Amino acid sequence: MSDKTQDQPKFDPLAMWKEWQTASLNAWAKSMSETVASEDFAQSMGQSLTNYLETSAPVREQVEKAMEQYLQQMNMPTRQEVVSIAERLTNMEMRIDDLDAKVDQILEKLEKIITKKEL
Repeated sequence: MSDKTQDQPKFDPLAMWKEWQTASLNAWAKSMSETVASEDFAQSMGQSLTNYLETSAPVREQVEKAMEQYLQQMNMPTRQEVVSIAERLTNMEMRIDDLDAKVDQILEKLEKIITKKEL
C-alpha cells in the first residue's frame, strides 16, 4: 500500500494556479503591448487627452482666478508678477555684466596709456 502512494504524483492545486496565473499574465502582457503599440491606440489616447484638456480648461481658469484673488488678499505676488520680476532681474544681470566688461576694457586701455607714458 505504501508503495502505491509514493508512485502517484501529488496533487498540487497551487502549482496549477501558479501556471495558470503566469500564462494569463503573459497573454495579457502580449495583448496590451500590441494594443499600446498600435496607431489607433495612440490616436484615441491623443483624442482623450485633447478632450480632457478642453473640458478642464474652464475649471483651471476658475482655480487660477480664485488663487489670484487669494494671493491679492494675502498681499502676495501672483505668478505673472513673479515672472515679470524674474525677467527684469535677468535683464539687469545682463546689463551689469555688459558694464563690467566695458569697465574692464577701459581699465586695460588706461593701463596701456599709462605704460606708454612711463616709457
